[in-house]
Amino acid sequence: MIEAAPVTRDSAALQTRKPAQPEPLLRNRDYAELKRLIVQQGLLNKQPRYYVTQILLILALLALSVTVLVLIDSLWIQLANAVFLAFVFTQISFLGHDACHRQIFGSARQNNIAGSIFWNVLLGMSNRWFIYRHNRHHVSPNEFGDDPDTDLIILSLSEEQIRRRSRVLQSLVKYQVYLLPVLSLEMIALRYASFRYLRWAHGQYPLIELPLTALSVLIYLALPYYFLGLGQALVFIAIHQLAFGLYFSSVIASNHKGMPLVEGGRDPDFLRQQVLTARNVKSHPLTDFWYGGLNFQIEHHLFPNMPRNRLRDAQPIVKRFCRERGIAYRETGLIESYRDIVDALREVSILAGKRTPA
Repeated sequence: MIEAAPVTRDSAALQTRKPAQPEPLLRNRDYAELKRLIVQQGLLNKQPRYYVTQILLILALLALSVTVLVLIDSLWIQLANAVFLAFVFTQISFLGHDACHRQIFGSARQNNIAGSIFWNVLLGMSNRWFIYRHNRHHVSPNEFGDDPDTDLIILSLSEEQIRRRSRVLQSLVKYQVYLLPVLSLEMIALRYASFRYLRWAHGQYPLIELPLTALSVLIYLALPYYFLGLGQALVFIAIHQLAFGLYFSSVIASNHKGMPLVEGGRDPDFLRQQVLTARNVKSHPLTDFWYGGLNFQIEHHLFPNMPRNRLRDAQPIVKRFCRERGIAYRETGLIESYRDIVDALREVSILAGKRTPA
């Protein structure tokens, strides 16, 4: 994933001078009023039928991919299957994300069990690690130093981050638009971080999670080797991991990258920070499914435990509320969201070029 960026046109509450803002009590009252409107519409109520349908659908797609892997002896079909499995794995990660936010079940225990199945058993990653990392993001979205999604090595959209890099990395930033393919390695990096988290016993249940996650990875590696042979298995796994990382990163990048970065002692209230640092991608049934509901990123950040199928219903309420209070609400098309990101990358590349001798 690439780092968050300061965007001047929609970031009055987050930029270089501290703007006049409502008193803390009034700011908190804004969010309380918005939440009251959301609760009145029943939009935070659990949606068991929806999630049962989603889970059965994704598990059926997973079973289809495994069946193709086991029964069909064709390299080209297996390469296509690797890409298809990347789609399935990303959809599973969306379910794991929803369990992390307790969107699926009413009790924390049930959601934790579901999250462990999705992350540990099916994806070979730590559920507790994801909860820890993702909660940090939600508490401080696009906040430099606190949001882990802004802590990357090569790609950057912040002048402050450029200043903290070595001269070698500053030189790479000058060409970062051409380094975007590195996003395809995202899931490999996240899986490595997950195992490091478990290795040092930071997880709540390391004695359960570590062997469960390791077994999942072992099965993932063994199945292609057994049914395809070493050479084809290596190709299958490589294609799958690259496609998985690219799909996952393309969704995550659209949500916050190229939006304002909170730094330098800024102190926006919860409502404004969640809205101003996020971007929605315009809704369509296919887009909603492709994004796992995360194209409604603003509504999701304001109400993380809202079931994803209610985010579309919440959007007009949130948009109207923000308009009435003069809070910039960013919504773009899919292509425009990526254009915003590339433009921000180029802008910082220019800054990096000025800071580093040719």
